[in-house]
Amino acid sequence: MNIGILALQGAFAAHRRVLVGLGASVTLVRTPVDLSSIDGLVIPGGESTTMSMLLDSSGLRQPLSDRIKSGLPVFGTCAGLIVLANEIVDGRSDQLPLDAIDVKARRNGYGRQIDSFETSLEIIDGLNEYHMNGVFIRAPRVESTTANVEILAQVDGDPVLIRERNVLAATFHPELGDSPCVHEMFLKMVAMSCDGTAQFEQVRS
Repeated sequence: MNIGILALQGAFAAHRRVLVGLGASVTLVRTPVDLSSIDGLVIPGGESTTMSMLLDSSGLRQPLSDRIKSGLPVFGTCAGLIVLANEIVDGRSDQLPLDAIDVKARRNGYGRQIDSFETSLEIIDGLNEYHMNGVFIRAPRVESTTANVEILAQVDGDPVLIRERNVLAATFHPELGDSPCVHEMFLKMVAMSCDGTAQFEQVRS
């Protein structure tokens, strides 16, 4: 199982450490060619407007959009959720999201850097329940979703971990938390898309 991490800008190194620790191989994605060898992709936190512009200048936007539409599992965190959203509130006029998950996201929805916070999260995924410390740094706020979007965790009624088909997205930074459970959830999604959970068991052995 080979997981790509979009490495144009942002906090991709911490995601790499978690994924390697779980036994996955990792490719840092910077060009369209890098997409050809990956089974799933992480879009990390960072600065969403810069990330949007770099998707265009790198030539990644269209091939990445095409692969997501064809079923590539994608996991976006913080700014990554904004990049994947279908609508951005308070975004720049030239900031185009990938329209991969049916949510409206507000940039810096909880305030500026000084308003960053940590809180305990309860994550419900079917019959499975996980707990971890959620780290929110200039986090976006999910203002609305549709019935197609599963809400896996909330803070004060706000969705903070969501999933729609092949897209998983978090408003927080699970790579900075005290548990790899969200990354494990994503690897299970990738394994299922690769036709068998045995591949996930293999990377954990």
